Amino acid sequence: MRTKTRILMLLAGALLLLQSCYRRESPTPDGWIPTEAQMDSISFYTTHHYSQNYNFVVVADSLQLVVQQPFENTSAKVSDTVTVRREDRLVVADIITLPTDTIDSVWVQVARDELTIGWTRETFLLKAVAPDNPISRFIDDFSDTHLLIMLAFVVLCLALYVVSRLYRHNARIVHFRDIDSFYPTMLALLVSASAVFYSTIQLVDPESWRHFYYHPTLNPFSVPLHLGLFVTSVWAILIVAIAAFYDILRMLPAGQAVLYLLGLLAVCSVDYVVFSVLTLYYIGYPLLVAYVYFALRQYFRHNRAHYVCGNCGHTLHRKGVCPHCGVENI
Repeated sequence: MRTKTRILMLLAGALLLLQSCYRRESPTPDGWIPTEAQMDSISFYTTHHYSQNYNFVVVADSLQLVVQQPFENTSAKVSDTVTVRREDRLVVADIITLPTDTIDSVWVQVARDELTIGWTRETFLLKAVAPDNPISRFIDDFSDTHLLIMLAFVVLCLALYVVSRLYRHNARIVHFRDIDSFYPTMLALLVSASAVFYSTIQLVDPESWRHFYYHPTLNPFSVPLHLGLFVTSVWAILIVAIAAFYDILRMLPAGQAVLYLLGLLAVCSVDYVVFSVLTLYYIGYPLLVAYVYFALRQYFRHNRAHYVCGNCGHTLHRKGVCPHCGVENI
């Protein structure tokens, strides 16, 4: 009996081994072979950063779309056109390449709805639209108008600061007559460093920034390292700005706090414009090192409080009579 049992077990094991060696062919995702059209779409997405079904919004006053197919659009024929207006949402329906087109070989078909659909050259399209998401819209609007807005804002802040100096003679401003808080200085340094980093990305790897523009995110861990560091710096600016705002309101009366906030915004605006522009000419790097040294030296030498009142606990820049409670500290 034992011999028969062993023989049966060996036969059963042999059958299992033979069955396990047999592999039934079945399609799997790893065996997917893209078609030529799919390969063209992947290649186009890699270089142009958008593809079919991508969403745009019109930012120009209007955009003309040709109804006919691009190869039917010749100078001898009058083309039927449709017009889309500012703030219209468009979706990419098709993309073709015409090597014979001397102006732009890439034609894009976009649609606003089922009745409003047409073709346009990619060059004309990208000048008239922006990616339909709030981050890209912010980048687009800020890049176009920030210089004029910031310069006008700086003039206004400087005028308010001069008036304050004339009437009060004790107006405070970051770096020169600062408050006993490191957050305003840190905010100015973060803005300057972020501006240098932003321009560096455009110099060294402009395609990665272009891809980020078409596919933005606020998650620093879902993008390459250099873009992740930039997104992290933006979050740091927001957090430090909130801390600085709280300290300014806590340390200064309402009127002086408003003037100080305007002056801080003016300094940060100047920092952003100067460092983002000069970094494109490689001057921003040594200038940033000098600015960091200047800002830290000014704060630790002139603005940081070294003493605390023994009676009320308020910070003091020097020994003597406490301006808050009147007790003399020796």
